[in-house]
Amino acid sequence: MPALARPAELSLIRDRGHAPHLVPASKDRFPGFDANKVQIVAEDPVSTFSIDVDTTSYAFTRRLLEMGERPEPDAIRVEELINYFDYDYGAPDQADAPFASTVTVTHSPWKSGNRLVHIGIKSPRLHTETLPPANLVLLIDTSGSMNTPDKLPLLKRAFALLVNAMRADDTISIVTYAGSAGIALEPTPGSQKAKILAALEALEPGGSTAGSKGIESAYRLAGQDFRKDGINRVLLATDGDFNVGISEPEALERLIEQKRGEGISLSVLGFGRGNYNDRVMQALAQAGNGNASYIDSYSEARKVLVEEMGGTLMTVARDVKVQVDFNPATVSEYRLIGYETRLLDREDFNNDAVDAGDIGAGHSVTAIYEITPKGADGANDPLRYEHPVTAASGNIDEYGFLKIRYKAPDGDVSELIETPILAEAQSAPLDDANEDTRFAVAVAAFGQKLRNSSYLAGMDWADIRNLAVAGRGADESGRRAEFIRLIDIASGLDNL
Repeated sequence: MPALARPAELSLIRDRGHAPHLVPASKDRFPGFDANKVQIVAEDPVSTFSIDVDTTSYAFTRRLLEMGERPEPDAIRVEELINYFDYDYGAPDQADAPFASTVTVTHSPWKSGNRLVHIGIKSPRLHTETLPPANLVLLIDTSGSMNTPDKLPLLKRAFALLVNAMRADDTISIVTYAGSAGIALEPTPGSQKAKILAALEALEPGGSTAGSKGIESAYRLAGQDFRKDGINRVLLATDGDFNVGISEPEALERLIEQKRGEGISLSVLGFGRGNYNDRVMQALAQAGNGNASYIDSYSEARKVLVEEMGGTLMTVARDVKVQVDFNPATVSEYRLIGYETRLLDREDFNNDAVDAGDIGAGHSVTAIYEITPKGADGANDPLRYEHPVTAASGNIDEYGFLKIRYKAPDGDVSELIETPILAEAQSAPLDDANEDTRFAVAVAAFGQKLRNSSYLAGMDWADIRNLAVAGRGADESGRRAEFIRLIDIASGLDNL
């Protein structure tokens, strides 16, 4: 199982010998992983994974492409590219349900005869004024490595956006770390914006990085102003270079998990290039029941900290796990696209002690399986002595069965949502699918193409672009049009 599949494995990264992947011309580090392979349903019919709402990979990929660089495959997590965009999957049927789930089956655009099972999860968006009171601690890396325009200066402008969106009953604290931890601002009401902004502006880079001491100070302040029925979260902003003070990762892991159990979450905002440690960023966010984002521009800061504030700060469902049981009577093979670092063992699905990803207010989560229907040409030849699966041994109206487990934000026992995945009666050409489905498939193809996936041999950049254009829709934010521009850049780099 990949090293970052669960927060509990943070301490095992070093022991398992997963050497960080070095991006050329820099010391940026990403966890290495192999893309999911085709699974034979007769041998392994069940797929289980934790959801992922992080968007780090998309923002980092965009930055490199805009600089004329093709990202290394390990920097590309396809699910994070897909989940960067918002999709309209509809509201929950029940008022007390934290999210709605939808399933669509379409034809694959890159492998004739195959189908794509598109699973969408959507939680209702909450306006800022309806969010519970927030107790936020900004834990800011002010070490010497942050002394570039795309790091601390951008960080200050990013957090200024958050401060200006705060309400009078919110509080903000600021903790810095560089050699030793320091409190730059005690808990301060959101009404005192000038005071908070002045404390931000006064921050200067210098010294080495002592991440663990800063985290301890941040949690102490978060506990000092704890809101029982509110949002309690530490926002760690750094380039990910924890080079001093984390000699005992097990102790850091225990601290973050302990505070998570006490109701204080931790999210991570990454900045800059050169020594960006994605492995640490992902592991800390997972351990803290938070999400990881990469801020490469003022526009991205506005997206994460203003437009998506509810999702960044407010958790509506915890430990969300997905399990699909494929029907051997109708499906011979399947492949999960992305989520390689979030895979779970089959028995983990029903084990409420196993941690998984969380969904924030307004988050949409997408997962796509490529399947080979029974009788179609797959990646594997049928076995000479394989026993045929008859209609009597499986429901021929279903490709499979979807199960989603989740916990309420303050719950310890999971709840279950079940949905059948209907077969040919609900399978349509991709051209007939809605715009969200077509666009998500285009992004999935884009990510696989950047990773040099052999599964995309039958689809070129022009095909991906045409599919993205067909799924662009109204695109009020302009982000889908921006993605189409990235396709053009990636295509051009391939031709160099």
